[in-house]
Amino acid sequence: MRIAEREVVEGVAAGVPFVAVPPRDPGAPAALVAGWHLMDAPASERAMAAALPMAGLQAWRVYFGLPLSGARLPEGGYDEVFRRASEDAVLNIYAPVTDQAAGEFPAALAELRDRLPGADGPLGVFGGSAGAAVALEVLARGDAGIAAAAVVSPVVQLAPVITANERRFGVTYTWTERSRTAAARLDYVSRAAELTAPLLLVTGSGDDIAIREPAAALCEKLGDRAELVTVEGMAHDFAEAPGLEPAPQTPDAARVDAAFSEWFARRLPA
Repeated sequence: MRIAEREVVEGVAAGVPFVAVPPRDPGAPAALVAGWHLMDAPASERAMAAALPMAGLQAWRVYFGLPLSGARLPEGGYDEVFRRASEDAVLNIYAPVTDQAAGEFPAALAELRDRLPGADGPLGVFGGSAGAAVALEVLARGDAGIAAAAVVSPVVQLAPVITANERRFGVTYTWTERSRTAAARLDYVSRAAELTAPLLLVTGSGDDIAIREPAAALCEKLGDRAELVTVEGMAHDFAEAPGLEPAPQTPDAARVDAAFSEWFARRLPA
């Protein structure tokens, strides 16, 4: 497949919807960074590409769509997603989305390495919120040769996020043995030893403590393998709601974009 300079590529790789943006210099060797959007704004692969373009990188930037979003919404759309979340947010939403997205990544990556010209350089992964949990899970599985990772508003530990949602929505989540086991698997502070690549964590000072404290704890546990950046005044999301379509970059997104761009430029020389 031939791709014109600066052409944005949209399609499906191994069943996964994606948007891919060419490197600054399409004729030169390039890295590849791949990531996943939030369930909040930006809440789609196209919206994430607009919010965090990382335009200065000599890298292909690939934005994957999460399961249960966009083209992969279940019958009934977001109403059905919300219904499933209300029944069991851990077992119906967070755990299966993370597991499916991480599981389908190697095949999607392999296909894109073949399809995108020059996309055979060093690999980085990134994500936001639930998409950050996917990036951390991919990193923890250690089978993709990842050289660096960056996450924003990250779900580092699932249990505190469930507690935050109880406060936010005025509900009570009933834990079971299965859901506690699933949440334990999505505790990357406990699994820090599995995160061997350099990791950038970006949080907003206005985000919930359920996001900020686990991110800080993970950074401390990783030591010199991690860096933590706080964006003053930023809440959890960083695009205009509902965040499904591409939109002008917000000031908060611009600061996250700059942090990601500097991190990957330093860690992923093409």
